[in-house]
Amino acid sequence: AARSRIAMSWPSFRRYWKLKFHRARGRGIVHFLHIGKTGGTALKHALKSQLVTSEYLIVLHGHRTVLREVPSGDKVIFCLRHPISRFVSAFHSRQRQGQPRFSVPWTPKEKAAFARFETPNQLALALSSPIDEARLQAQEAMRSIGHLRDGFMKRFESEAYFLSRLPDIFYVGFQETLAEDFAALKSKLKLRESVKLPDDDVVAHRSPGQLDRALEDQAVENLTRWYADDIRFFDLCWNMRAPT
Repeated sequence: AARSRIAMSWPSFRRYWKLKFHRARGRGIVHFLHIGKTGGTALKHALKSQLVTSEYLIVLHGHRTVLREVPSGDKVIFCLRHPISRFVSAFHSRQRQGQPRFSVPWTPKEKAAFARFETPNQLALALSSPIDEARLQAQEAMRSIGHLRDGFMKRFESEAYFLSRLPDIFYVGFQETLAEDFAALKSKLKLRESVKLPDDDVVAHRSPGQLDRALEDQAVENLTRWYADDIRFFDLCWNMRAPT
């Protein structure tokens, strides 16, 4: 058991000394927080090719890391995507269980949800169904399907807490403008010219082009209500973008 505890703590031990080493050499620590279905997989793939620059050490995190876990004074990068577009992408990603880039089997609740709803539009429409059973099934699906259930505040706690950490926010990118945002981030981090976003759709974890992404007006209205807090946070961050 003791050996197991030591083995489990080894990654944390290595990270602690790695951060200490680079801080001692005057580098700032920049943490990348990965919010699913926002372009983060592509960005992480690019950043992996140069995690150390003359001024910064870049630390890549998974989906579970939240802003409060980042030490005050360290810097933070993350990407966002409009919640309705993110909903469509996340639905299709989990419907194919993350394939072909990943392979993450459905949970029992996800399996039930995808047996009931075949398209994002069907699920979004059912949120306002006059039939109680259909509406409740849709609400359960929204709370059960990976990425759909994880709103932005899961990472940032609250708008007030996010704003209190604003001095630590190094860069916010957007899936909608990922190429130009990455170019700006690349310049800010002083990355090599050779560091580039992946062209391959599988590596970037992009959805296949032939999927049914159509949403009826009622579906959009329902999602706008459901994701009201996320849309407000997206708008807040979008409006903080540096003028071009």
